[in-house]
Amino acid sequence: MEKLALPTKRGSVLTGVLFDSPTKKASTVVIAITGIHGNFYSNPFYVNIGNTLSKAGIDFIYAQTADAFGEMLTVNVKTGQEELIGSWNEDFNNTDEDIEAYLGYAYQKGYQNIILAGHSLGANKVIYYLSRHHDPRIKHFIFLSPANLEHLTSVVTEEEKQAILEQRHQGNGNKRMSFNLLGWIPGTANTDYQWVFDNILNNVHVEPDKDFSQIAAIDQTGAMIIGTYDRFTYGDPTNFLQNINNHMKTAKQNKLIYIPKTGHTYQQKEQQLANQLLKLLKEWGY
Repeated sequence: MEKLALPTKRGSVLTGVLFDSPTKKASTVVIAITGIHGNFYSNPFYVNIGNTLSKAGIDFIYAQTADAFGEMLTVNVKTGQEELIGSWNEDFNNTDEDIEAYLGYAYQKGYQNIILAGHSLGANKVIYYLSRHHDPRIKHFIFLSPANLEHLTSVVTEEEKQAILEQRHQGNGNKRMSFNLLGWIPGTANTDYQWVFDNILNNVHVEPDKDFSQIAAIDQTGAMIIGTYDRFTYGDPTNFLQNINNHMKTAKQNKLIYIPKTGHTYQQKEQQLANQLLKLLKEWGY
């Protein structure tokens, strides 16, 4: 296991972990992009996945993005200055850079097969990336519990929306809001504005007639996985994944996998999730 510190084009450094095979040089790697606050502490299933895959000869990268924690103190490699990054000031327009930091590392390591995965908001980021970059080196995708953002932001009140707009209008977009967005995300007015008004990651939906243009642009085949108790799907995780898949070019080749009796972060089913992923990768020939 190796700790990673990978610079982005803008100089911010993202930290992750490589779970590598103890017995041989792996030809395949799964890169798992984290969601908001989707770190080891809140999502322990990453450890199960990493240990399970690496023992089977498949490398695994736990890939933290800028919002894996509320705040992370790092040093920008371009400016040499300390910077505080996290969910509080994330810019979703940096999604490509964040993912490319990990892909660049994998390309440099010489993996022959790259599977790009993401959990929760990380899955939405992978969707956004794959819709814009048609890289044949990325063999498959895996979406773990993609985030239904309209459900998440439905709790934002009109008063909160107006406060966000007013603070930006006053030129204070980079200042923290006085409330936590969604009840648990402290953030700047600019970040909150992206969440509520201009979210480029709002790409999966329960309703079949919403905007699925990003999903429709993806070329790769892959898999989608969700817990049957996932509470961000209006009570119907099965239909949620089927609806997403119905809008994909590769719908007939994709696999939909349901982990029974667990929710968005696979609590108490962490090893079952890891086993399902290993089975999936073996079916794909890795």
